[in-house]
Amino acid sequence: MTNFQVYKKVLPFSLIQFFVDLGILAVLGGSCVGGFFIADKATNKGLIGLAIGLVVGIILAILLNVFVSNRIKAAQIAMMVKGVTDGKLPDHVLGEGFNEVKGRFGKITLFFFITGAIKGIFNQLGRAITKLGSAIGGDVGGGIASAVNSAIQTVISYLCDCCLGWILYRKEQNSVTAACEGTVIFFKHGKALARNVGRIFGLGLGSLLLIGGAFFGLLVLIFFQLPAMFQTLANEILEAANRGDVEVPGFLTDPKILSIIVAAVGAIIIWSMIHAMLIRPFILVGVLRNFMEAGRKDIPVESDFAALEAQSPRFSRFRRKAAEKGN
Repeated sequence: MTNFQVYKKVLPFSLIQFFVDLGILAVLGGSCVGGFFIADKATNKGLIGLAIGLVVGIILAILLNVFVSNRIKAAQIAMMVKGVTDGKLPDHVLGEGFNEVKGRFGKITLFFFITGAIKGIFNQLGRAITKLGSAIGGDVGGGIASAVNSAIQTVISYLCDCCLGWILYRKEQNSVTAACEGTVIFFKHGKALARNVGRIFGLGLGSLLLIGGAFFGLLVLIFFQLPAMFQTLANEILEAANRGDVEVPGFLTDPKILSIIVAAVGAIIIWSMIHAMLIRPFILVGVLRNFMEAGRKDIPVESDFAALEAQSPRFSRFRRKAAEKGN
């Protein structure tokens, strides 16, 4: 199967995730707006209500992400792996994908905990790059290294998904060992996996400009029709700053600029959801294919683990603790 064929077959997972994300966004936004208006009407302290609503919304969003989104993502990646390794997918991809993770909620949660730990390992090496750039070129070198490190974070998000795919592929291995193997595959075959970097950033930037720009313009037009709401919010921010004797930037107390800022944030959120639904899965299939090909041809051995442990103390600790616990 070609990358596009795999992408088309697993796209229903992305559509489901999109509506789940809309629901999470609605819960988060509804909590903020509800908290603001309830507190504003009851106590004339809408900003406090907004903060409380935000906290409640974040908690609910985290729960939905853990109990729903992670399961959908794991099922989709499982089918991507099957498509790029077996060269075929079943007719009922959704059912097969969810069957792959059925009754394994605890293990799926562990999967995402492990990939979080892997991201920490990658971040440790990224910070080493930043420190090296600062030592070589002062502030300029540090700035360049920080920019490189930011780009690395984007790539890391794909590689963490690849590690999850490797865990799902290596069913005979325990989760932590498979995750360690996936981490080694990245560092051992980094040059081969780098072939998709241009696609990651090119398609990402293009979708940001087109999709994000369109929604930014739309939200600005909508918010400009709600001057009273942003005037109230700006007044609340100014009053809170005065009570705390804190100086706030002028743009936070200007209703029009504040509405533009909120529109920009909203546009980025909407873009990220649409990008995650339509663009990112296509990119991930290509990255995952290269990752799986590299890993299957050269499954990591003990000497490979030792080489990475020498570069990353965090990886060494992670592997040692896993061995102690027998995971």
